Amino acid sequence: MTAEDGSSSPSSLPEEEPVLAAGLEVAMKWGAALGGPDKLDVALKALEPQMKREHQLKLRQLEFQREVAERAARLEQERRSHTRHLAGLAVGALLAVAMLGAGVYVAKDAWWLSALLCGPSLLALAKIFVLRRSDPEDMRFVSKTARNATNAASQAQPPVV
Repeated sequence: MTAEDGSSSPSSLPEEEPVLAAGLEVAMKWGAALGGPDKLDVALKALEPQMKREHQLKLRQLEFQREVAERAARLEQERRSHTRHLAGLAVGALLAVAMLGAGVYVAKDAWWLSALLCGPSLLALAKIFVLRRSDPEDMRFVSKTARNATNAASQAQPPVV
């Protein structure tokens, strides 16, 4: 099975296996250059430790690449989380300022609406947006306060003009 006798050439292999054909061609050339399969076997055994070292090096490189990719993914996740947190802070601050402004604006005409806008509901919404936390006790307190404010508004006498 040498290159000279042509008993088995790489071109006789199916085209679906180009890697196998290339490997066989290289082995045949080495076998012919070294003077036979015995010397090829000795040469391959001599190359084996080097190939093992190269394999270990490649495994370490792949492990390092995996760690770098994981670190990059974690940093990207942290960046997204930070951006989301800052957006929540901005929305919470904007909502609080808008509710305070609206509460001050309607205070002379509808004091009860001003109490709703500037009271516990403002604190509860700020807590939801800024801290990203909503406790059931807070929601009960807000609804109770809103109910009390609307009840007080319905019982209050309209101002005399």
